[in-house]
Amino acid sequence: MVKPVLLFGYGNLSRGDDALGPLLLEFVESHLDLDNIDILSDFQLQIEHALDLENRALVLFVDASVSCAKAFDFAELSPARDKSYSTHALNPSAVLAVYQDVKKQTPPPCFLLSIRAQQFEFGSGLSLEAEVCLTQASQLAALLLNNPALGFWRRQATSCKEESHA
Repeated sequence: MVKPVLLFGYGNLSRGDDALGPLLLEFVESHLDLDNIDILSDFQLQIEHALDLENRALVLFVDASVSCAKAFDFAELSPARDKSYSTHALNPSAVLAVYQDVKKQTPPPCFLLSIRAQQFEFGSGLSLEAEVCLTQASQLAALLLNNPALGFWRRQATSCKEESHA
């Protein structure tokens, strides 16, 4: 049985701050009620993950990012074709585009929680800054997952966008 909310964290636990997505999932698993939440983790997004969006009310992707101005960014996604040469590592918008192409329907509302990261060396642990950013992003994730309503998530995304432009 598919649960209405999918939380999908991706990244590599062996590559420093790249572990932020999977580590946020660990926080959610240990702190929240998962009755309506499916949790999925992988090293990277692939075309097959488009099928994981089926029959969802909301989807939250979580990943590390070097482009965050603050501790995290939170935004709604739209389908967009990936312009890379490979189908082995996609961005979340490309996963939505694959879903749209395969299912011939609009994907469910999907959002991306990007957590600020700075170091990705193989074998290194999480940086101190990334730990702080993870704590702040985990608070937002808990707020979102405890309020699984599209309007609420969109208001949070708008608020985060306005804060990053201020």
